[in-house]
Amino acid sequence: MALYRRTNGRVGGHLPAWPDARILLLDHVGAKSGTHRTSPLMYHADGDLIAVAASKAGQPTHPAWFHNLKANPDTTIRIGARSHPVRARVATDAERNLLWPKFIEFFPSYDFYQRHAGNRTIPIVILMLV
Repeated sequence: MALYRRTNGRVGGHLPAWPDARILLLDHVGAKSGTHRTSPLMYHADGDLIAVAASKAGQPTHPAWFHNLKANPDTTIRIGARSHPVRARVATDAERNLLWPKFIEFFPSYDFYQRHAGNRTIPIVILMLV
């Protein structure tokens, strides 16, 4: 993450094998600990809409950052050189149905992750600019 910050995302801002898979840095506060954390996440952007998938690589539980955002939804993200204040919310079923194919399009492993997540539907989190 330090290299991402030092290079304004030129290094670490995308996955070389998947040029459409862009990465942002998500700041979040521990729901129980109150500890400030940062997680690099692939994201989908369409105009002002920014979305991330809480995949945890197909594990049966949600990632910690997902629980942290539910407890503390007001946070910041960094895309390249710019930081943006955002408010996080879980996508509705209708929004997820529209967005999920876009995630699979830029990173096909999301399809594998969903198949291996057991009964867990991988949530999509909308990061609304504030």
